[in-house]
Amino acid sequence: MKKLLTGTLVMALAAGSAGCGGGKPEEKANPAAGGGGDKPVELKFVTWGNQAHLEVYQKLVDKFRETHPNITVKIDSIPFAEYQQKMSVLAAGRELPDLAWVAERMVPQFMQNGILEDVSDITKDAAFNSGDFIPSTLQLFQKDGKLYGLPFSTPPSVMFYNKDMFDKAGLPSPNELAKQGKWTWEEFVKSAKTLSSGTGANKTYGANFFRDWKTWIMLASYSLSYGSGPFSDDMSKFTWSDQYGVQALKMLQTMMFTDQSHPKAGEQVSFESGKIGMFFDNYSYVSKARTIKDFKWSIAPMPSGSKGSVPMMGQAGYAVFKETKHPKEAKELLKFLASQEGIQATATFFVPPRKSVLDSDAFLKQPGNPEPDIIKQAVIDEMPKAKVQPGHIQWQKIDTEILAGFDQLFGQVAEPEKVLKTVEEKVNPLLKK
Repeated sequence: MKKLLTGTLVMALAAGSAGCGGGKPEEKANPAAGGGGDKPVELKFVTWGNQAHLEVYQKLVDKFRETHPNITVKIDSIPFAEYQQKMSVLAAGRELPDLAWVAERMVPQFMQNGILEDVSDITKDAAFNSGDFIPSTLQLFQKDGKLYGLPFSTPPSVMFYNKDMFDKAGLPSPNELAKQGKWTWEEFVKSAKTLSSGTGANKTYGANFFRDWKTWIMLASYSLSYGSGPFSDDMSKFTWSDQYGVQALKMLQTMMFTDQSHPKAGEQVSFESGKIGMFFDNYSYVSKARTIKDFKWSIAPMPSGSKGSVPMMGQAGYAVFKETKHPKEAKELLKFLASQEGIQATATFFVPPRKSVLDSDAFLKQPGNPEPDIIKQAVIDEMPKAKVQPGHIQWQKIDTEILAGFDQLFGQVAEPEKVLKTVEEKVNPLLKK
């Protein structure tokens, strides 16, 4: 990473350094410049962001410092796979940062543990223009009339596809079929089979549901598009053992072992390698897709069932932790990051929760993006249909049990009906806790 500008940002990629920021020895700063007084303050801000994300935040923090010269911000990055557990450990040791990214699956646990600061007062600032936020993007952070965070990313799942592979196979694009109301799961399975060819090192697969072998949630879009889903609406019961859950796993089973149109468990075949025809991920993957030079790609809506298309929606936001020693300054930073200026800056990677940015060139016309009309079709028009990815205070254990079920399917040691029944027996007691 480029040399950081003096006094503005420090990044520690080691998770163990994520302690709560404390004040430095007293020295005078300009009290008229804002930031909550004349005493120097150091804030700790934790993300799971990659190098490119951190560079954007470097610029944002530098901009924030212009009006808050007494506030220094240190950024730590913790890998996403370790993030929730690490935060729980830091909470137990009373070493939480002042401000951090939080994901949809983390918020219920953090709320239950009482470690999030109420930031409702930010929305009372007319200049902040909280009415610009799409109302549904705030629901995750609301409880008992209070607000415990602000979103910065609300990406629906979309289908990335290799345009060159579709053209070579003579198939109509998913965008064309979606416009005609013909982009169904049946059509998806047929297209995946047609796009698959070769063997060994030359093998190409028609589709891949998994970013890695733990991202099973994309398959939930199948069931949701038929009016069902993995869990009841109140997250009190595992419901994926119904016919639509079974059908979802049977579809995957057929693609893997009969059609051979989907990689088998453990195979590491990325979309950017050019050997995958269709790939499901949150729209945020677009920042990586922009680096692809070897083939033409685009995005399309998720396939439809009898109830239409239902993308999964990931959600990430900023939260201030209750034990911060600098709540006023932490909220000032939160307010800036979630402002129109802040959200516009991060729109290069994230689907913005502010209406003014979602419809702007800052989001729609990023270099390397698909055409704006395609983004509108696959992202903006689909967002009202999206289902926020589930969360629960026992999510880590629930996720482990579901993954164990998929392991049975991948190893062909149990049929979908048996797999999902076993998962139901394991997960339902966890949902009751």
